[in-house]
Amino acid sequence: MFGFNEEQIAWFGLTVGVGAFMLYMLFIIGHLAWESKAGKFGTFVIFLGLAFGMVGFVAKGIIEWWMTR
Repeated sequence: MFGFNEEQIAWFGLTVGVGAFMLYMLFIIGHLAWESKAGKFGTFVIFLGLAFGMVGFVAKGIIEWWMTR
């Protein structure tokens, strides 16, 4: 497809696609905190609870980079 092989498309989808989806999820979490008038501590708790799963994905990328350099 457009001169790319399957591996390149999968890499792009996994890194750029999932990264863009994570940024969109952060926007949704922030909007949820804003609409609920959660305050500073409530916003922190919302981000901690809902965005904690993203830390694993970011850590995976950092560990991969560190081990292949």
